Amino acid sequence: MNTLSYKTLSVNKETAQKEWVVVDATDQVVGRLASKVAKLLRGKYKPTFTPHVDCGDNVIIINAEKVIFTGKKETDKVYTRYTGYPGGQRFNTPAELRSKQGGVDKMLRHAVKGMLPKGVLGRKLLTNLFIYEGAEHKQEAQKPKAIDINLYK
Repeated sequence: MNTLSYKTLSVNKETAQKEWVVVDATDQVVGRLASKVAKLLRGKYKPTFTPHVDCGDNVIIINAEKVIFTGKKETDKVYTRYTGYPGGQRFNTPAELRSKQGGVDKMLRHAVKGMLPKGVLGRKLLTNLFIYEGAEHKQEAQKPKAIDINLYK
């Protein structure tokens, strides 16, 4: 047999088939939700996955304020940031972040960012994530399809 009966597909930016999906975060554990969203952003659930290309979906997370932490992480987990000035290290718990404007967005974005590749590709993939604290979102024109995140591994 001289010919191959299969070929390895390597998609590029033009041939990648990106979709818009909506994920409802109601009563989802933050880390488990973030790992599944990172896989969706990366495109790992697609048969045409290519590691060095942005071939994943655009993900919209709604009801983000209803995510939960297991155990005592709501009060014991600490997020650290640095203002850039001497003595400017600041600490927040998830309970404190929930009370601030955009705090839930920061929590979820931080969790997903840690599960994406480091470098140019990871930063590009993070721009495909849209997080909304309520049930409404601005991407209705893209006609996103609602998916059940619990069906993914």
